Amino acid sequence: MAEYTLTINKESKIVNVAEDTPLLWVLRDALNMKGTKFGCGRALCGACTVHLNGTAVRSCSLPVAAATSGEITTIEGLSEDGSHPVQEAWIDHIVPQCGYCQPGQIMAAASLLNNNPNPSDEDIEIAMAGNLCRCGTYTRIKEAIKTAASKS
Repeated sequence: MAEYTLTINKESKIVNVAEDTPLLWVLRDALNMKGTKFGCGRALCGACTVHLNGTAVRSCSLPVAAATSGEITTIEGLSEDGSHPVQEAWIDHIVPQCGYCQPGQIMAAASLLNNNPNPSDEDIEIAMAGNLCRCGTYTRIKEAIKTAASKS
């Protein structure tokens, strides 16, 4: 076990975990932050997506030791009141069905728009390709991202 100081949602957090502990389990188990979801554990589904220095990363495969020098943003930190343009567009387009993948989808979409405020359909498809939705709301996700882009 080692002590790590992480900056999560603009707050400093200290955790004592093994250096190879995935960031996902630090968030969920050590810090009791349940917004980031476990999906596959292999960085294939996107349910565990968070931002590291503004870029979407899969927290299930990122060792905590690799996250100590950056700023981590989780779905809880995207906005305090759900007013982020992506979150509002998700509601406007009634994107969630079961909702399980939505934190990862929203975080991937927000990262896309941070890096490309006016994405094409192809840009959206490429950026979101690694985020799976078992309910199949991909069309609504794409429309919500376009709406969020128009409001940003």
